[in-house]
Amino acid sequence: MAKFKKKKSEPTVDPNASKSEPTEDISTEIPETEKSEPIPETPSGEPPISVAEKSEKDRKLNKLFWMRIALAVIAGTAATFIFEDIEGEERRWASIGFMIVIFFGTVIVAKGMKMQLPSSDRKKVVTQAIGSYVFLYLFSWIVSYTLTHLGTVSSGINI
Repeated sequence: MAKFKKKKSEPTVDPNASKSEPTEDISTEIPETEKSEPIPETPSGEPPISVAEKSEKDRKLNKLFWMRIALAVIAGTAATFIFEDIEGEERRWASIGFMIVIFFGTVIVAKGMKMQLPSSDRKKVVTQAIGSYVFLYLFSWIVSYTLTHLGTVSSGINI
């Protein structure tokens, strides 16, 4: 075991005082720590989750993830054609509102899946794939809009 030496000296009042004063070396031994048994990481008051329940939960969360990914691509592409008649800024806000409504629809479907989640994971129903959903929706909306209106551009690069 390593021994640590702790130096003790009186604080100096005068900043010009030299440090030639003797210092007293005091060695202290740190006792070895006892090895403790790992504590299971389940919140208090909740029974531990079995392997079958965990795999069922993971399967349902995986299903929710891929459902949101597929809906993001489908809804983003559909937004191009649904909001074709709306012009300007209103089209953008209508599409973003449509994205939010579809996302809340997936939350309702996820609650209907009756996932047995511990209280620490309850927000996974909402947060599962939210970033992927938003970015894929916007990406598919922009790409489909660009491809749809490719020939109508009066300036820029025409292909």
